[in-house]
Amino acid sequence: MSDIEDDTEISFSVKFLDRVEVVRPDGMQILIEAVASLQKPNREVREKVKKKKAKVHLFISRSAIDILEHKTKFMLYTCSLSSVSFCAVHQTQPKLFGFIAKHPAVDTFHCYVFQSRKFSHLLVSVIGDAFQASRQSVSLRGSRDLVVEALRHKNNVLQRENTELKRKLQDNHGDTNLYEDPDYEQTNSHVRFSSSGGFLRNT
Repeated sequence: MSDIEDDTEISFSVKFLDRVEVVRPDGMQILIEAVASLQKPNREVREKVKKKKAKVHLFISRSAIDILEHKTKFMLYTCSLSSVSFCAVHQTQPKLFGFIAKHPAVDTFHCYVFQSRKFSHLLVSVIGDAFQASRQSVSLRGSRDLVVEALRHKNNVLQRENTELKRKLQDNHGDTNLYEDPDYEQTNSHVRFSSSGGFLRNT
């Protein structure tokens, strides 16, 4: 589960695969190619991904996306929301999602790739909402609404998992594959951020 640090920041625990330098600032194909480069059957790449594929805290606020090491809370990367140009769930691997951001010092873009069994679509939605909020003069209540939405969604996921677990325990008498939810994350979500300050959402 994730922690809520304050009224304007949402934190999720996810797995961070790595960041990949990309040639364009947006597009589903760019995300797909970034994921593919991390999944190539190359020993050096596999070892790097294995090392990088660690749990992190992903903090989302109205100003930035911060990636912190899970245990030490050491800051790995921080991306201002103004630098983020695209965010999406992978088209064919719904546990994977990523966002593209411009490097703060040089004219390059990186795609940050994550894995989450439960929250990939929610995180894409929240990042889009946070971007929209950062572009508007919203009240504190608007920020709290993002937190309330995330908490409500988490609660629904946990309730569904609990119901499914009870059912499978009754039907399968302790089958080991209890936490798979085939009905979850079947839609495709992505957010494209426009240069005018808005965003286009497809779900």
